[in-house]
Amino acid sequence: MPGTPPTRFVYLGPEGTFAEQALNSIPAAERGSRTPARSVPEALESVRAGEADAALVPLENSIGGAVGVTLDELAEGEPLVITREVILPVEFVLAARPGTALPHVRSVAAHPQASTQCRGWLRTHLPDAVVVDVLSNGAAAAGAAAGEYDAAICAPIGAGRHRLDVLADKIADHPDAVTRFALVSRPGPPPPPTGDDVTSLAVYIAHDRVGALLSVLMELAVRGVNMSRIESRPTGEALGRYVFFLDCAGHVADVRLGEALQGLRRVCADVRFLGSYPRQRFPGAGDRPIPAPAGLSDADYADAAAWLAHLRAGDLN
Repeated sequence: MPGTPPTRFVYLGPEGTFAEQALNSIPAAERGSRTPARSVPEALESVRAGEADAALVPLENSIGGAVGVTLDELAEGEPLVITREVILPVEFVLAARPGTALPHVRSVAAHPQASTQCRGWLRTHLPDAVVVDVLSNGAAAAGAAAGEYDAAICAPIGAGRHRLDVLADKIADHPDAVTRFALVSRPGPPPPPTGDDVTSLAVYIAHDRVGALLSVLMELAVRGVNMSRIESRPTGEALGRYVFFLDCAGHVADVRLGEALQGLRRVCADVRFLGSYPRQRFPGAGDRPIPAPAGLSDADYADAAAWLAHLRAGDLN
């Protein structure tokens, strides 16, 4: 993590949500202060203003896709960088006040995304219950604890915080669903390369050039840089104007990724560096680092650079 380890953390609130659960997995956060924010923009602005050292915000979900507001905030305003990712299983539970039995549940509080991801379970086990939309998983748990609803769909941490009994666990229709969170800080030296890193970028293509997006992809492909994600978002300038968010395998300190970044700088209208940080390998996901193609490893680049230096010096031996 760049510079001094953070001690003041902010996260997308309220308390008792998956974001707080993800933050608790970061060792430094256990020793520091943790403050919930009302929105992603509020969380990131507190970092820009120096009121917090780092913010944990959702980046994407394996079911719902990218979190657009987070991408927009990273692309605009004063630069921020991702220093760490946290991948958290999305394990929803049905929780209620002690003494509540499942057959007596007539109303269920849930965030719309939570109820959508648990639609099959609700249809099977609570077909007559009314599902009430609330602003967050934490608000659902708080409402059930206050007696406003018979039960809540929430994160396990929310049930524990509000002293609710878990009537059913792992009720999501997609048991392998995960959410990817980003720990975001003010710019500074990135964490050192680990050999299994991610570099995130926001790329603005030149709209007056034919094949501009293909040029971006070629700068990566010809150097053997694997792109694990590409996501487009409108810039707000005009219809058809987009910024592309890329996740690339490698670290800014790697020779081949460094050359690719120089190439992107040459062919793009603008490139915003969003950070190089260790990849979190999720147990059971089955993914492994993809080795560089023959001739495109950092060692190959170093050998080629040394050879060229000899040529320029007149040494042909």
